[in-house]
Amino acid sequence: MALQKNVQIKNRKARFEYEILEKFTAGIVLRGTEIKAIREGKASIAESFCEFANGELFVINMTIQEYSHATHFNHAPKSERKLLLNRRELKKLEKEVKNSGLTIIPLLLFTNEKGLAKLEIALCKGKKLYDKREVIKERDTKRDLSRIKKAFNN
Repeated sequence: MALQKNVQIKNRKARFEYEILEKFTAGIVLRGTEIKAIREGKASIAESFCEFANGELFVINMTIQEYSHATHFNHAPKSERKLLLNRRELKKLEKEVKNSGLTIIPLLLFTNEKGLAKLEIALCKGKKLYDKREVIKERDTKRDLSRIKKAFNN
């Protein structure tokens, strides 16, 4: 598989499971062959979340598969990776997580124009079951409406 110029790996489940309050863009500290595997598109942020440790933010459970052309010096697929944010942003996020019980969830893993891997994270609040049902209901009605419009126009 060829290396892609711009990679965009989404966490599609996050928008359904959580109510997004505020978004941030963070850099990721990567080791060795991790960036090459990301450029191949072999990463997943579906089950990942962010946690604070010693005043630093880490993404946990993010999977970056091993790079296919590497030797025995390959990286561990599910290691925790440090996120890079401004001190002010870190303090704000840590305060929100401690006081309000909110969660930090990765939404999008992408490469910028310089080729650096970035992670769009969001301060989120978990949705209740009835909120999820409402989203499903809205999606179904939109789909039905577009189907009716298409049939009417033809």
